[in-house]
Amino acid sequence: MSTGMKRATEKNLMVFSGRAHAELAQAVAADLGTELVPTELRDFANTEMYVRFEESVRGCDAFVIQSHTEPINKWIMEHLLMVDALKRASAKRITVVTPFYGYARQDKKSRGREPISARLMADLFKTAGADRLMAVDLHTDQIQGFFDGPVDHLQALPILTDYVARKYGREQLTIVSPDAGRIKVAEAWSKRLDDAPLAFIHKTRDVTRSNQSVANRVIGRVEGRTCILVDDMIDSGGTICNAAEALMADGAASVVIAATHAIFSNPAAARLRDSVAREVIITDTLPITADKGFEKLTPLSIAPLLAQAIREVFEDGSVTSMFQA
Repeated sequence: MSTGMKRATEKNLMVFSGRAHAELAQAVAADLGTELVPTELRDFANTEMYVRFEESVRGCDAFVIQSHTEPINKWIMEHLLMVDALKRASAKRITVVTPFYGYARQDKKSRGREPISARLMADLFKTAGADRLMAVDLHTDQIQGFFDGPVDHLQALPILTDYVARKYGREQLTIVSPDAGRIKVAEAWSKRLDDAPLAFIHKTRDVTRSNQSVANRVIGRVEGRTCILVDDMIDSGGTICNAAEALMADGAASVVIAATHAIFSNPAAARLRDSVAREVIITDTLPITADKGFEKLTPLSIAPLLAQAIREVFEDGSVTSMFQA
């Protein structure tokens, strides 16, 4: 005679969104064939935030989407509160979905007495109750090891390279890294674009000053070629615009900028609009407000990628297989 009770239950996927980039979350939910869970999100007079889900979440497989855009500290805190609320409401598994992972650039100590903020972020989400983390194009791969649990590191590479191949595939391409540290990313681009040759910009950066670098010289053959200048993020735009100018000065036929995360802190939009770049291709991991848009900016949707990854996790499939050539 056995003891206890057995009950067959169906898995229940629920998608939640904060206020930072609700349009992206709605697109992800639509791709999944569901809707966002109604959620009460508001600010108190002293700027503290209140979170409450308007449906039962007990036993669900929860995916909480929030992109860490400006004001970044506010939206990170809202994300943490949502995770805490789900944990206390007995969600079975909580996956934090961060299309853009805040503080990712602070992943090591460049000088003494600095924090490793990217690690602190991972610890905060774990403490809040997250079981799993999903992000797109982390600044460095090592951040995956900061979170004590499964991490799905998604790549925007297929989306960006497919677009570039369709539009510029018939031209003589050179893939350019804006610095020596991102050569691996450029190599991955090259593999997907018929082994296009590589180049990189040798630059110097003052670690005591944020968002400032000097493009020194181009290493590689770019003369007469269409240069695809690739990076994971564009913040103030100074580095990428300087790199584009260096390429044109070295004889490039044209420069196309491609990046996953369009942070676009002022004056990035104006710099890119007035730059020598032929086109600026980004994804919508971060919201592109009207004041950040310009004519040669092309945003590509990241929603199908996120939806596919969420479906794979929910159905116990393979996220890795999504990126195998």
